[in-house]
Amino acid sequence: MTQAIRISEFGNPSVLQMVEIDLPDPGPGEIRVRHAAIGVNFIDTYHRSGLYPLPLPAGIGLEAAGVVDAVGSDVTHLKPGDRIAYGGGPIGAYSQAANLPANRVALIPDGVTDEQAATLMLKGMTVRFLFKDCFAVKPGDTILFHAAAGGVGQIACQWAKDMGVTLIGTAGSDEKCRIAKEMGAAHVVNYRRENIAESVRSLTEGKGVPVVYDGVGADTFEASLDCLQPRGLMVSFGNASGPVTGVNLGLLAAKGSLYVTRPTLMHYIAKDEDLAANTADVFDAVKRGAVTSSIGQRYALADARQAHEDLEARKTIGASILLP
Repeated sequence: MTQAIRISEFGNPSVLQMVEIDLPDPGPGEIRVRHAAIGVNFIDTYHRSGLYPLPLPAGIGLEAAGVVDAVGSDVTHLKPGDRIAYGGGPIGAYSQAANLPANRVALIPDGVTDEQAATLMLKGMTVRFLFKDCFAVKPGDTILFHAAAGGVGQIACQWAKDMGVTLIGTAGSDEKCRIAKEMGAAHVVNYRRENIAESVRSLTEGKGVPVVYDGVGADTFEASLDCLQPRGLMVSFGNASGPVTGVNLGLLAAKGSLYVTRPTLMHYIAKDEDLAANTADVFDAVKRGAVTSSIGQRYALADARQAHEDLEARKTIGASILLP
């Protein structure tokens, strides 16, 4: 038997329940992984709340690292004892062990710990697709990235600096602003006492930025539009403050013929070759030292409720992990 977190209804963190499950042997093309560390991400709260509904009852969690325990038939590129990580599901990472498609995991390179890998997969792959696929930033660009001291934001700050990109970050406290600067942000705006759009316009000599990466959602949507250059792109990739609703498309015309996209990582790594290219870039950045993982919080698997409460209350800094 294996312990796992399951939900039988949508709601607040109290719906997260630890249960015993019977994990079968891996089937053809599958592997069984004993988890060593599990990543906690905002998308997990969306699945739990029902914002992104799942068929119930359901597991939860998309990201983890661990050791291959068994392989199914037809699996030849992995063997028991291999260290692997994954960040695109399937759902159910909040568990001691899981069966996974062998073609949807990545070998963890030497020099990268299980805990680091468990926080670098989903967040690192997210930054990679945002910067290289969704809007291809290039050296010399100036961009805006909200929640720059969060788990995704810290990786974005580091990766942008490595690429020669000037990243303007936002954060909600002086401490978080300091962390974002240490991670590589060129400028940080404390949104609790500064006007985001006015600050960005001042920092860009009135021009604005060509792209805004916004994982906050409702609270920052209009401010993000006000930071863009004409024909700029607003990338709304998360809903930390709630989903964006009731958008008047006329705003996009009035503010400069703007573009808006609501992408998800899963659509950008749906093909095996796209997943492989993404994870290769992530681990290359890690091996070069361009990107490191900052783990701010560690919780026992049984304390998943507390992890979600802290994340949604914006009490966390950097990445959070569960330890089985």
